Amino acid sequence: MKEIKIMLPSIEDVKKFNMIVTRYTGDVDLVSGRYVIDAKSIMGIFSLDLGKEINVQIHGDAPEKLAEELKEFCVK
Repeated sequence: MKEIKIMLPSIEDVKKFNMIVTRYTGDVDLVSGRYVIDAKSIMGIFSLDLGKEINVQIHGDAPEKLAEELKEFCVK
């Protein structure tokens, strides 16, 4: 498993993030506070507080490749 921190400040960012993640065959979870949702669910993403950092947990094969694709959303 690989874990990264991201921010999704705009609707366009959410849509782009979701499009990238849905191409990945493994499981990807978003963790915000006590909530854990499927990152492939756009409705689930919008249920989170997008004003805060979100932890992304990447499971499955080639998590490093997906983490690289999500680099633009990463919090430094």
